[in-house]
Amino acid sequence: MNIHEFQARRIFASHGIPVPDAEVATTPDEAAAAAERFGGRVVVKAQIHAGGRGKAGGVKLAASPAEARINAEHVLGMKIKGIEVRRVLVAPAEEIASEAYVGIVLDRARQADTIMVSSEGGVDIEEVAATMPEAIRKLAVDPRYGLLNHQATLLGHHLYDDPRAARQAASILGKLYEAYRASGATLAEINPLIVNPAGEVKAIDAKMNIDDNALFRLPDIAALRDLEAENPAEARAREAELSYIQLDGNVGCCVNGAGLAMATMDLVKYYGGEPANFLDIGGSSNPEKVVTALELMTEDPGVTSILFNIFGGITRCDDVANGIVEATSRMELRVPITIRLTGTNEEEGVAILAEHGFEAMIDMDRAVETAVRRGN
Repeated sequence: MNIHEFQARRIFASHGIPVPDAEVATTPDEAAAAAERFGGRVVVKAQIHAGGRGKAGGVKLAASPAEARINAEHVLGMKIKGIEVRRVLVAPAEEIASEAYVGIVLDRARQADTIMVSSEGGVDIEEVAATMPEAIRKLAVDPRYGLLNHQATLLGHHLYDDPRAARQAASILGKLYEAYRASGATLAEINPLIVNPAGEVKAIDAKMNIDDNALFRLPDIAALRDLEAENPAEARAREAELSYIQLDGNVGCCVNGAGLAMATMDLVKYYGGEPANFLDIGGSSNPEKVVTALELMTEDPGVTSILFNIFGGITRCDDVANGIVEATSRMELRVPITIRLTGTNEEEGVAILAEHGFEAMIDMDRAVETAVRRGN
């Protein structure tokens, strides 16, 4: 789950990280009023679940409340990566002597929370990693002990030569790790972490991603979900208990099991196609899930071919077949559909599909290759 910057700032502040005051505005007048309270010179920042806000024109500096109103008029309602901006963050403009980057991410390869720091802040960390990898210091945190004081201190001194700034950075890193762990996060970053002319280290940006699997035990964090800012198809899939992530390809994939779904997407690429989604219907034998899955794929305008790849274990092939028949009876199917069924109640499933004019394949490679070819 993604959360907005203003929400992440509040979490950071609750853990003692020095975050400047800010207000959220949904109208230009509210933005102007907030700027007035902050002394006039502010930054107006789009609040959406997408990166690249600055490059898209969603972050603007204002020298007065009147200019803040104009900037808010420009930013509110604009679309960044297809997402409409419905609110802006208004924060005092800080004097900046230097910028740095600090972040914590769940590194699945290392199977550990990994802290990354770089003195090259204010830019995309991916760009720094690609062009100046030596500028990034990484530390995998042992979950048995957490981030130790001496480790935070070493990272702070990697960022700053000035001992006072290094101590402040070390303290912020410790608090950031606490916020990360307490919130069930998979990502927490400050970019930039600044030093002002007075030598104070502050977090003037905040970003967090939350592990959906942790939300059941964190109701306060779960309540931060903004459905209006999410992909409508992904929100609908979640309500139907489907694991769905929309991608940019053309082959819609409906699979049972995350591992098989990943293997299917790899095979689609192997045969020259591009997957349009990750869609795992899970181990349920509920035909209604299949109906929803097919509706989600057919509503994606980028999909030119649909592939069902079902390996029946707990999932029964006849239930999937009934779901496909039910879904196609409700809608006009405008793209070719390729079906691979094998496993539990395979013969029954194949028979059901054949009765309604669908061919079901057994071989996975043949099915994927066919789906890719039909989509071109």
